[in-house]
This record gives sequence, structure tokens and C-alpha cells, in this order.
Amino acid sequence: MVWRRSECGLWARMCVLALGLLLLLLPGGQCFLPNFWSSVLTLSWDSYTHQYMTEQAILNVTMETLESLMMAQQQHSANEKDVGLGRGFWHAVGEVVHCNVEMDFGEYTRLDPVYHFDAERVDNAMEMLREFWSQAVLLAKVEDYQGARKSLGQLFHSLQDFYSHSNWVEMGQKDIYHHLLDPRAPAIPTASEELATCAECDVRPLLPVPAFMQPAFMQPVYTCEDNILKVMLNPKAPLLTTGYFSEYPNKPPGKCSHGGVLDSSRHEGAQGGINKDSTSPFFSPHHYLHAQAAKLATTATVTVLQDLRNAVGNKTFLRLFSVKQLPALVFVIDTTGSMWDEISAVRRRADSIILARKQESTYALPGTFLLVPFHDPQVGPVYETDDPDQFLRYLEDLTALGGGDEPEMCFTAIQLALTNSPPLSDIFVFTDASAKDRHLYNSVKALTLEKQSKVTFLLTEDTRRKWGRRKRRETLSPDRFNLYISLASVSGGLTVFTTDKDIGSVSAIVQDSTKADKVTLLHVESHADSEVSHSFQVDSSMGNVTLHLAGDLTNCTLYNPNGHSQPLLGPPGPLAELESLKGLYRVTLLAPIAQGQWHVTAQARGNVTFSVIGDSSLDFLYYFATEANETHPGLSRVEGSPIAGLPVFLVLAVTGLSPAQRASFSHAALVGSGGERLQDVGLNSTSTWWSTEQELVGRVEAVPREPFCVHLFGQDALGSALERVSSEMIHPTHVQIQVLSSSRLVPGHNSSVAFEVWNHGPARSFSLSAEDDHGYLSPSGPYSFHIDEGSSFSREVVLKTPHKAAAGEAVTLTLMVKARDSADSNYAVVHLTVIPQEKDTSPPSCSAMRVEESCPPGDPTGEHCMLGNWSVSLAVKDRGHSGLASVQLSQGDGILMLLHHRHHGNHQTTTGGHHGHHGWMEGQPPHEAVGAQGLGRDRMAMGDPPLSVTSWAVGRPVRLGYVSTCCAPRAELVVWDRAGNSRRCHLLSPRQSREQPARNKASQRHRQGTLSCPAALSLGVLLLFSLLVAGAV
Repeated sequence: MVWRRSECGLWARMCVLALGLLLLLLPGGQCFLPNFWSSVLTLSWDSYTHQYMTEQAILNVTMETLESLMMAQQQHSANEKDVGLGRGFWHAVGEVVHCNVEMDFGEYTRLDPVYHFDAERVDNAMEMLREFWSQAVLLAKVEDYQGARKSLGQLFHSLQDFYSHSNWVEMGQKDIYHHLLDPRAPAIPTASEELATCAECDVRPLLPVPAFMQPAFMQPVYTCEDNILKVMLNPKAPLLTTGYFSEYPNKPPGKCSHGGVLDSSRHEGAQGGINKDSTSPFFSPHHYLHAQAAKLATTATVTVLQDLRNAVGNKTFLRLFSVKQLPALVFVIDTTGSMWDEISAVRRRADSIILARKQESTYALPGTFLLVPFHDPQVGPVYETDDPDQFLRYLEDLTALGGGDEPEMCFTAIQLALTNSPPLSDIFVFTDASAKDRHLYNSVKALTLEKQSKVTFLLTEDTRRKWGRRKRRETLSPDRFNLYISLASVSGGLTVFTTDKDIGSVSAIVQDSTKADKVTLLHVESHADSEVSHSFQVDSSMGNVTLHLAGDLTNCTLYNPNGHSQPLLGPPGPLAELESLKGLYRVTLLAPIAQGQWHVTAQARGNVTFSVIGDSSLDFLYYFATEANETHPGLSRVEGSPIAGLPVFLVLAVTGLSPAQRASFSHAALVGSGGERLQDVGLNSTSTWWSTEQELVGRVEAVPREPFCVHLFGQDALGSALERVSSEMIHPTHVQIQVLSSSRLVPGHNSSVAFEVWNHGPARSFSLSAEDDHGYLSPSGPYSFHIDEGSSFSREVVLKTPHKAAAGEAVTLTLMVKARDSADSNYAVVHLTVIPQEKDTSPPSCSAMRVEESCPPGDPTGEHCMLGNWSVSLAVKDRGHSGLASVQLSQGDGILMLLHHRHHGNHQTTTGGHHGHHGWMEGQPPHEAVGAQGLGRDRMAMGDPPLSVTSWAVGRPVRLGYVSTCCAPRAELVVWDRAGNSRRCHLLSPRQSREQPARNKASQRHRQGTLSCPAALSLGVLLLFSLLVAGAV
């Protein structure tokens, strides 16, 4: 099913309408729609989203770059489009898109006007854009491609928002605003705070409705034309303005609103709005200019990418997006004296792989080669290159010396391999020893899942050999390799127990798995001695097909789609060729390979893993997401493992389809580790006629409680079955960890990462641990804390970046939370970057987040003003890198308070009000407890000395609250950073900030731009009526 207006029936439209009605009950939204789901929710299928504009820009500049490089060799055709770019390309694009749209969902970014060019914060937003640009160039040059993609995604979001939220289009501008990123380009000033920028906009009924419906169901909706004052559009001296959204911050009289039904400020003078986020008049007052704004936003995005390519060079640009890049070759090798045969086998296998790759002419880039040697206690260094000959020299220099005792530092080496290798890598570990650093298992597991990489272990431990091969410090457990088996199982890799004699042949698995365009057709594990049967589908796009069976088989038979069979452990047959090795059976299907469903039955002694891979460009990527219920409509990606028993959306992107290929995908199955089918998920295509890839979405009604992988089902143009499998195992859980904010790392400074842990199970205790790959954490835990059912716990970890840290250095932080009474666990991975230490000239910023008022009716400052009060909560943030220093109330008769979590004994409380989180930390050092440094003064009145917030603000926003009687409707505070920069922040009571004294009842509660139920019903009735009319026509 494809959601296109021309194909939607009446009932389909009514179903989408129901989603729209649900959206209307949610808090507001304030930018270009984030992703494809936003267009569905807002009933504006033809709106350009952040996702679409970003994908198109990257694809166009990538194709332009490839064509300029390969035109002479005639190796590339424009008709190939995205087919030959590779699965890694779309994964890289997905990272940029995710970091773009996450600006709409992040705890500290979704309401900050600077990130969205709102509330006339143009200068601050431009400064931020230029910082993102500098970081992207720096990180690309030092080959921190993941960090560069993150900076690009954040840059693109704010850059694109400028054209939707400002009056640039209304000025009649046909070109992009170059000054946003180039300070040398001509600049247009921003309107002063006192200058009115918009006129009132008339309320218009957008739909024809019967007369009897109009009095009861009329919700004010604005289609605004010519509401920007002419003084702003003067061709000789134009002025910039951007709309104010709800109360973030309060809109001064006469300023433009963002507008739309989710913006509460649209009713305040000047009424209406100017946003061009969508084609829907319900959400965008300037909806008729949406296409023009989107065109300029896309052009600006393309320009940034072209400038980036010019700054870093074509080759680096293509590597940034993993364009036509061969899979990485990653070896983690034990170099103790017992590993000589294994090291020799790795050299021979690497030479064979590289020789075969040199014969490939269709790939622009050779791929990454990475080697991490280890023993005890030394690990590394990491040898990384894109020169295959250099990689062979690294291998030649390896020697098997020393060591001789078990265990070894294997997980430390795997951690280094994961942090230095690209996503989607296959990592091969050669060792004959168990792990000494078992405490790193959870961190390594989290990194493996976050990067969607596979880890395969080739173990040459043979208990039948003389014990003199390795000295042992202690009696070793027979299950000492269980953590290796577990990591391989979770990541979709294999564990092969073999011998020195067979390791050379077994290493062929490396060559099989790292060929270009390799897809998985089956990956299951069996844990019984009884006979098992599994099937896999071979389609017309498939080339070579190889089966890897890891274990000790006693019987195995292969059946083709025509019913012919071949016992694999017997004599050679016509279906497949078998290579039987110690611990591994390598089966290659013989040509011609019959299309259709194949079966394999087997019986084994102990556990056996079945893995079937084939050559095909057709594959898929996926993630889980939830509907965003805060300020922006759309799907927000689930970080870490999904929550068992709760609904979630499954989003898939099919890659490798050429424009000429026709394929449809009906559903996905969530399949257990043994191949059992746990749940089917129906899929709908969200792709539109202008899309470049097939994107699918389905709703999982309740996430299974058992581990599972994703199995995709579809058909080609001839009706033949298509199937693909993701081999990594998803482990559902009842605990969630979410990163709220992370600051940049500056040499010689402290930085923080704030996070929140949610307990979706019964009240219980959890342990928290943190690891970083550079040792900057201080301290790293572990800690324990208790969380009530359905509640959460917030804290932060601090990183101390040394003065000698190099600019562009990538630091990976892994946070792990685990229940003490069960296997429930989850993780979060944060990628941080060291930025150059430059003079901080950026003043702090302050944004009002919530405004409440309970002033008496009539004159709010009259004789009864002492009977009511007004309050505002605001976020104060350092825009530079020096950190916040202090705040002072310079005007106002009220009280200014710090809003924070304070540590008292075993309980967490919040200064300034109820926070709704129920948890406490056990055994936490007092100097590290959240808020423990500030147990002194945390509130002030006018005339008090400045209040230090240094210990509260290690690189994150500080929450402040101000409360005053209605007699004093104005206040001012001053914020300083540690570099001496300051900002004066003006606070106004709600009534003082607008011209008309409405909102008597509504102002007594916290408003976030939500619609009342009657208002939502009004719009719902109108929309339903219009759809019924359209359906009848």
C-alpha cells in the first residue's frame, strides 16, 4: 500500500484523519516537518520535510562528484542512481538525517529558538551555524566521519529552518542568504526588539461547512497574506524577522508569530503567523510559499555540501558518505607466542582478499583496513589505513611473542576496533584465550549494536593439546568463552571453535563475509540435539550463495525448490559443494542455482548456528521509532533497545533497487533466535513519486519479550518472493536510558553528559556504569539507584578533557544501565569531539520555557495585585565553551531560584517545585552527586550578589525559575560566563507581554500550545467534512 492522495479511498483518508486528530491534542510544532511521518500526521503529503531535502541534497552532490571523477573512465551511469552507491551510503545518509530531525525531538534543542531561527535569534543562530560548519570540516579532515555527519545534520536543520521561519522569501529573495555561513557576504540587519514586524491577520474559514456547524465548530485558522509590515520588506533597506513560537520565549507586542494551530502565540498581537513549514493551512499561515522556502532550503543545503567537498577534497567527501566503498576489513588478533599459526593464516587470507578486490572495477573506494593486536597487558596500537599494501605491511610486522598465560585483554581490543571502524563492519577476532577484561562486555555489546557491526570469533583453543601451550594463572572454567559466544550471537556473527591445522581454511569465512553487496538470507541458532529444519529464499537478483554452519554436525541434508535433495555429509552431489572443517561447514550452492525456497535439515552434537549469505545489491536498513508527543509531529528514533510490551513503529529503508526494478514489500516478521516467528508487522510504503528509495513503516502492537531479528518479505515484478534478514538480535527490555544533552569537549575544561533512566517495570534497583575510550570520565562508576514503577531518574557524568587533547579527537562514551533483579538492561552511546580552544566571545543565552499567571481580573497591577502572582521558568545556556559562571537579578520584586535535583541522604528532591521523578542514588560520592556542590544559596532577590552556577552547569543548560506578585510585571536578570561575556534577559508577565487582556482561565495553567478538546473536535469535524465531500466527488 502506498499513501498517495490519488490512491486513497474514503476509509483510508478517515484513518489518516484519526491520526491527525490525535496530533491536534498534542503540544505544538515549530519547523519544516521532520520526516515522512510528519506529512502523514499533518495531512500534507506534498510537503517537503527535513528528511527529504537532506536526502536529496546529499544524493545530488554525491552523484555530481562521482560523475566528475568517473566520466573519463565511463564507469558510472546517471541511470544507476542510488543502486551502486551501496548500503553504507544510505546508512551514512540516515545518520545525517537522524541528527537533523533529532533537533526537533531533543530535550534541550526542541524548544530552544536558536536551533530553529525562531524569536529573532538570528545572530545567535548564525554563530551556531558557523560553529557546526567549522566542526564538520575539521572532523572530516581528521577522518572522524561519524562526528562530521552529526555536525552536518545539526547544521542542515537550522539552515533549512531559516527559510521557513524568516521573512526571507517574503522579501522576494531568489537566492540563498550567503551571510549565514560566510561573514564576508553582505548582511541584512535583524529588526530591533522594539520594532513591530507584523500586522494582524484575519481569521478565515478554510473549508465550506453547513451554516448550522459554523457557530459551534469554528476554530480560528489563519491564512495570512501581506501580514509582514512594509518597513520589513523595503527593497533598499530590508530587515529580517523570524516568528515567535508559543511562549518560548514570550512574544513582544507587534511581533510575528510562528503560527499554525499548534502555536499558542498566534492569538496574540499581531495575530497569525509567517511559517512556511508545510502545505497545510492548519499548520502554516504562509503555506502558499512552502515550495519556494523548501527550494531555497534545499539549494542552501546543496551549497554547504559543495563547499564541504571543495574544503576536504573529493576523496574525503566520498568517504564521509561511504560512497561505493568496499566493506571494511577489520582484524583483532591475539599476538601471544601461541598464535603464530593464526597470524600466518590471517596474512594469507588478507593477501587473497586484497588480490580479489583489486580486480573489482565498480567501486570508487578501497574500503577501510584496520588491525588491532592485543595480549596482556598491552593492547594496540590501532593500525588503520585505506592502502591495502600498507595493511599487508602491518600484518607482516606482527610477531607472536611473549604472553603465554591466559586470559588476555580481548574486549579492550574489540572496543578499539569498534570505535575506529565504520558502521556495518564485520570484525574478526583471532585468539585462543578467554577475556581478562570481562567487565567491558556490556560496553562492547552496546557499541556493537549501536554501529550494527558483526563480531565473529575464530577460536583455536584445543583442550586435547598439552597444557604447556599456555600457562594458566588459575583453574579455567569450561564456559570461559561464553561471553564471546554471547557477543557473536547478539551481533549476528559466528563463534567457530577450530584448530591450528584448520584455521587457514576456516578463515575463508572472512573472504565470504566481506565481499561487496553481501546480504543475509538466514541466521538462526539451534540449541538441541534433535533434528532441526530451516528455510531460505533465493531470488532472481541473487548471485553466489554460501552457507556457514558452525558446530559439530552428525547429519545434514539440503533440499532445493524443485524437491531434489543432497546429504551434505555424504559424497559430492549436484546441489552444493561442502568444505568440512573443524568447527565449520562451508557450503557453496552450485550453478545454476534454482530460484525459490530452499530447506536445510540438520542434527548436531551441541549448539549449531546456521548462516546463509548471498550476492545481491537488494538489502534493507531499519530502526524503531515512537510518535513524538512534544513540540513536533513525527517519528523519533528509539535509542538503544525497544521496551517490551509497548507499541512501537518499525521503519525500514530498502536499498539497492534500481529505478527500473519493481518490488513491493508486504510485511516484516519478528523472528526469534531459533527461527520461530514471534509477530508479523504489516508494512505501508511512505515513498512518494519523487522519492529515491523505498521507505516502509509498520506498527508493532507490542514489542515481544524475547530476543528477535527482523525478516523482510516482498515480491518482485513477476510475483516471485523476496526475503532479506537482519542478523543482529534485538533484546527488548523494561528500562530505558535517554541522553538529554551532551556538551563539546574543550582541552583543559570539564564537560558533561546529562541522561535520564526510565523504569517501565516494577519498582526496583538498577546499576549504572559508564565507559569512555580515552579515560576522560571522572569517576565512571558503577553506581546503584532505585526507581519506582513508571518513574525516572536523572543525573549526569562529567568528562575532564586534558590540555594535551588534540582538536578533532573523537571520544566514545557508553552508558549502561542494568536491573539488579533481572536481565533487563539498556544502553546509550554518545559520540563526542574535542574542539579547538579559541577565545570565547559568545554571550550566554536565556529562553523562557514556561509561563504561568494567576493575576486578578481587571487591572493586573491595581490594588488587588498582591493577591496573584506570575512565574516563568527559563533555560540559561552557555553558547561558547567557557561554561556558565553566575546569575544576578538586576530588576524585579520577585524571587529567582535555581531549579535542580538536590541530593539529601538517599533521596532526590528538586528545588523550586515537584519534578515527578522518583529515584535515589545509593553509594554515590557526595562530590559527584547531582547538585551536591550547590547546597548553599540557590535563590536570590534584587540587590543580592551574583549567584554562582559554575558547579551546576558543566556544559549543560541551567534551569531557573522566577516568581513575582502581579504588582511587578517586569524583571531582568544578568547571566555571565567564565570568559566574562554577559547577557541581560528581560522577563515579562503574560499580560504585560501582549496587547489584549484575554486568557483569564487559560493563563492559570501552564500552556504549551495545546488545543482544547472542543477546538480539536472543531478542526476534526471540518476536516472530516472536507474528506467526505472529496470522497463523494
